[in-house]
Amino acid sequence: MPTFDFKQLDVFSSVALKGNPLAVVLGADCLSDQQMADFAQWTNLSETTFLLQPRDPRADYRVRIFTTTQELPFAGHPTLGSCHAWLQAGGVPRGSEIIQECEIGLVRIRRQGQELAFIAPPLLRSGSLDAELLERVRVALNLEPEAIVRSQWVDNGAGWLALMLADRQAVLDLQPDYSKLLGLAVGVVAPCDPSRDDVDAQFEVRGFIAGDGAPEDPATGSLNAGVAQWLLGEGLAPSQYVVSQGTAMGRAGRIRVQQQGDEIWIGGAVSVCIEGSLSL
Repeated sequence: MPTFDFKQLDVFSSVALKGNPLAVVLGADCLSDQQMADFAQWTNLSETTFLLQPRDPRADYRVRIFTTTQELPFAGHPTLGSCHAWLQAGGVPRGSEIIQECEIGLVRIRRQGQELAFIAPPLLRSGSLDAELLERVRVALNLEPEAIVRSQWVDNGAGWLALMLADRQAVLDLQPDYSKLLGLAVGVVAPCDPSRDDVDAQFEVRGFIAGDGAPEDPATGSLNAGVAQWLLGEGLAPSQYVVSQGTAMGRAGRIRVQQQGDEIWIGGAVSVCIEGSLSL
């Protein structure tokens, strides 16, 4: 039975166990699609990734990303966590940036001090939600119609749509009816008020993925990448800001957003919590 190096990491938090956990299997080229899906279901984490040799000669490595129910073409915290695991295992990038291959194509990653950041991929879907979908989400979140300040598709491969509420506490108070959100990936964002909110961030975010093993995500790179493109594109956020996520779950996720010209970078801390070997 073959064995594989295995790591479990914490992403988007400088405090161990307060970010978003990720399982990473290295050197997974010989695993079948079914073995990957079965192991991801078994870990019961929001995502599990498998590192393989790249198919594209420009890439440093290839990653496949699985939730407990499906494979994703892209996701944010798996991108940073997989990159950290690859570097820690001795990976040496060809250039000044690390180039990850995944199902949406090539993703650029760079070191930012002790943290990593990926470039926000282009949105596959943007624009307004139709009235019927917006009403479905509003009811599922138990919101009054006037509570939704704005709404937008922010889908970069993970299917996200996003709502903006007026204040941070409204986001923290949400108690979704997940049965009404099945099949949707819903992000909710609100600005923080420095005069009232005791938090080192400019925005509070929550991400809901009904039907998955982890129906709320504690810190979501793909969602925040899409939200950043929305907010920055409409002049609703400064060119550099910090997002707090996971607060309602007792976590302390921090996602750093930085716009440089036409590029938006999404970064945060990554740490390894578990290392070992895996037999499949």
